[in-house]
Amino acid sequence: MIKIKTLTLTDMRSTLLVVTVLLAALMLTACEQRKADKIAFDGVYFRSTANKLDKKRYRFEVSVAPASSSIAGAREAGRYEATRFCIENQGTSRVDWQDGPDAPDEALIINNDRLVLRGTCAP
Repeated sequence: MIKIKTLTLTDMRSTLLVVTVLLAALMLTACEQRKADKIAFDGVYFRSTANKLDKKRYRFEVSVAPASSSIAGAREAGRYEATRFCIENQGTSRVDWQDGPDAPDEALIINNDRLVLRGTCAP
């Protein structure tokens, strides 16, 4: 004769608790890995994005926030993001700047605490 064990409500709750704890631990591990991939500039972690401005992906615009944390760090974070963008899209790390990170402070474009840089990936 085969005995079939039925799960009680307590057994199901225990199982659900174990699964929830394991999933939470896994998610925390993933967050730590993403943080390890980030680079601080002048001691600050900036949010930066690069977007193409034309179909050929030669011209781009980089946005870096929060610029008020460190202008020097925001400049370098923007330079880094631009270099990454050009390597990924054009296979070159050379950038010709129209509104670049080396401009004087008064010439920088800062809008809503975001530093905006524009350039072209050069072959």
